[in-house]
Amino acid sequence: MNREIPLKVLFFETANGNQPVRDFIISLSRNDKKEVGADIFAVQEGFPIGLPLCRKLEKDIWEIRSTITDGICRILFSIDNDTMVLLHGFIKKTQKTPPDELKTARNRLAEYRRLQT
Repeated sequence: MNREIPLKVLFFETANGNQPVRDFIISLSRNDKKEVGADIFAVQEGFPIGLPLCRKLEKDIWEIRSTITDGICRILFSIDNDTMVLLHGFIKKTQKTPPDELKTARNRLAEYRRLQT
């Protein structure tokens, strides 16, 4: 079921106003930023979309899979109604998603939900 209207994109924001995924993307090289941005846009336009670009990791958390200069980049996100909430970004160095990276996304999703109520 593709949507006729693209998802909105929201960068998760901490209580003190930081946007960790935005900061992560800004830290990438110019070409890597373009690659990650294009992949986020493709998911925004076509969600739900499958492999190789996007994969569900667990209930309420998906990953965007980008290939960049340094290897593999992952942006973890959740969907809140018509909004794609970007929770966490990292460079993947192992085959399996590290538990700490997933935990960070879970914690940020919980914080996002607390702030929405």
